[in-house]
Amino acid sequence: MQLTQARLLMTCAAASLLLAGIACQIDVGGPKPPASPVATPADPTESMAAAWRSALTAAATTHKLMIVLNEGQLTGFLLSRLDSQSDPILSHAQVFLRQGQMQIFGIAQQGPFRANVLVAIAPVLKPDGTIGFEVASADLGPIPAPDSVRESLSAMLTEAFTGSIGSLATGFRIQTLAIANGELAIVGELR
Repeated sequence: MQLTQARLLMTCAAASLLLAGIACQIDVGGPKPPASPVATPADPTESMAAAWRSALTAAATTHKLMIVLNEGQLTGFLLSRLDSQSDPILSHAQVFLRQGQMQIFGIAQQGPFRANVLVAIAPVLKPDGTIGFEVASADLGPIPAPDSVRESLSAMLTEAFTGSIGSLATGFRIQTLAIANGELAIVGELR
């Protein structure tokens, strides 16, 4: 009889722990990643900086700047930026370069709620030779983001890109920008 009560008590305790774990985190789902996870370089910030230095060195003699960045470099760069924040907006972030868009996938958590996030960003080449970004779509969990959130993300990405990479790219005008097959190619000329 005592053995049955002990088993019942252990079963109830295990069930309580399981229910408490489920109650602590509610996964609301959302979009799936557009591709398999991206491998990142060991030092992503240095990898991107080295690519820019190499492109700028070559441009000194040709006056043409050509740089190709891949998904791993951009994912690593994004992860290093997110890791430096005390409360990052995304975890497990990945950057995919497909069909003329930069697609950022990650997981957002707010309190007990956890949701998959997929933001599709289209780069825009401005007449002055700089780059801007327009959020083509943003799915936060099972629902699309409202226009105000998309506009805010566009402004934030444009500022982040021109601020962090713009300092490396000062002095040139971008002529073309293309995204395909996991790579971002930028071609420009020195001013």
